[in-house]
Amino acid sequence: MSEIQHLSRQLRDAAAETPDTVALREKRYGLWRDITWADYLSNTEAIAYGLAALGVGVGDRVAIQSENRPEWLYADLASVMLRAVSVGFYPTNPVAEVRYLLTDSGARVLFSEDQEQVDKALAVIDEMESLEWVVSLDSRGLADYSHDRLLTIDDLITRGRELREQDPEVLVRADEGRTPEDLVTVIYTSGTTGPPKGAMLNARNVDFGAATFARAPGMFGDQGLRQSDVLVSYLPLSHVVERAISTWGGVRNRSLVHFAESIDTVVSDLAEVQPTVLFAVPRIWEKIQATVSIKMANASWAKRQLFAVGNALGTRAARQHLADGRPNVFSRILFFLSWLLVHRKVRRHLGLAKVRHALSGAAPIAPEVLEFFLSMGVLIHEAYGMTENTAVATCSYPGRVRFGTVGQVQPDIELVLDEDTQEVLTRHPGTFVGYWGKPEATADVIDSDGWLHTGDVGEWVDGDYLKIVDRIKDIIITAGGKNISPSELENAMKASPYIREAVVIGDQRPYLTALVGIEYDTVADWASRERIEYTTYKDLATKPETIALISGVIHEVNGKVARVESVRKFRMLHKELDHEDGELTATQKLKRTAFAATVPHLVDDMYANTSEHAGGDLGRSG
Repeated sequence: MSEIQHLSRQLRDAAAETPDTVALREKRYGLWRDITWADYLSNTEAIAYGLAALGVGVGDRVAIQSENRPEWLYADLASVMLRAVSVGFYPTNPVAEVRYLLTDSGARVLFSEDQEQVDKALAVIDEMESLEWVVSLDSRGLADYSHDRLLTIDDLITRGRELREQDPEVLVRADEGRTPEDLVTVIYTSGTTGPPKGAMLNARNVDFGAATFARAPGMFGDQGLRQSDVLVSYLPLSHVVERAISTWGGVRNRSLVHFAESIDTVVSDLAEVQPTVLFAVPRIWEKIQATVSIKMANASWAKRQLFAVGNALGTRAARQHLADGRPNVFSRILFFLSWLLVHRKVRRHLGLAKVRHALSGAAPIAPEVLEFFLSMGVLIHEAYGMTENTAVATCSYPGRVRFGTVGQVQPDIELVLDEDTQEVLTRHPGTFVGYWGKPEATADVIDSDGWLHTGDVGEWVDGDYLKIVDRIKDIIITAGGKNISPSELENAMKASPYIREAVVIGDQRPYLTALVGIEYDTVADWASRERIEYTTYKDLATKPETIALISGVIHEVNGKVARVESVRKFRMLHKELDHEDGELTATQKLKRTAFAATVPHLVDDMYANTSEHAGGDLGRSG
């Protein structure tokens, strides 16, 4: 055994030291159900024995396709107990992607959450030589299903119980050979430029990442995650950050993790739980901001005026906070007044009343969104990392926040910018083992000196604050030779509650253009108040009034950038982008190449100087 803290040992220690303390809470049929640390261990071991009864052993892959629920964690940590390797699939992965992921990973067992996921598995199982078993977590709707490789979770546990009676030392023997080099999980990348690649993380990577997430100053405040912290697990557990917080960090620091009844009930569940620590990707923060905008737009005149006053006080305090690095006496008074007038109720309604540390990562977020939340007293700390470095590299520290940057380098991490390309390079014990079955791809990102080439262009701000400019492959070089980061313009546009998607185009073109997708709920609410009739998403998006609304947003963004960086024309998307249509990854990142192939007529129209499609010509403003 090594000095690193293996997950299975941490779970056993928690169950031994605090057996009756609640570890997990799950909402079913409107009621919260408590799961103690003793229950957590018992359920995990039951599934571990069940997997062993199916023949799962060291190095075998166990796949999980499910929404967030306690069984996800049990299956994950049960695999760890057997020194097997867990592989997370996104619930939104369509059949074609499930086929690819099963084939690529060679998983022997697949945990499928419900009838929908079982149907996907059974559609491909006869093509899979490696896939031996599909285990359903929820058997509702499966009574008439008959397949010799389909089991229910109860069937699995029964088999495990029988094995445990015959051979109770199975898990003990697995522990005896445990090493820091054991593979713990394969996490598939989002696949923005091609098929997803499986990033292999071993026990050493996971231990370093979890320790950094949970204990490093700044990641979760001065003291890191605490045993008293309350979390809500709702972002996909297939993603490295959610796994690091809900599973690895939860077990290490014994925080209380809640599972929402469904992804649709997250907003109401947040309000019920009132978490103390909240991590969200920018899309979630933008959605929360849009929700507030809709509520205020439909409020009475008096409430709108009260909110405007409270928000103005909070915004002024927020700007002082940013300028000085921390609030002063005057700004504290302004914050208190804004809290008393409006933000006390708003934060409680949004589930932010008790948040002591808010975190954003996985993609850039607009400073305007950060300022909006800071105006209500919620300082969102940005962090930077990727699957290949176990999601740890930089973070914003309390009292040292610079909007527009991803903070400073965390302890025990080396980070430099390439002298020629300014690519961000990292090196630390969390650097992944490599891509599953792809040694050439691994060699492309980890050099002979152990530096991980992230593919991100960075720059230093105020000495040691890192700003991520963009992905190297996404940098636009105009026909005039100007280098432009599309993500900065896109994020500035998406800061508007009316815009959900913005894709800036202009590589080797004479000027910049954009494709814009509306935030349907917000624009629909606006149209209702303006008495604008519409029938479908396309009809609403292409209304002249909507185009004028979006044009105003883009004009405002253009006013903040140089002329060469301004968007000259835009066209409206006629549908919402979708993972199943291949336009977005499971984490809602744009697949630029795949997306561009679906709308060449809109792009050509913007550079052909025609006006047959709904959109706007913004001239040379900005």
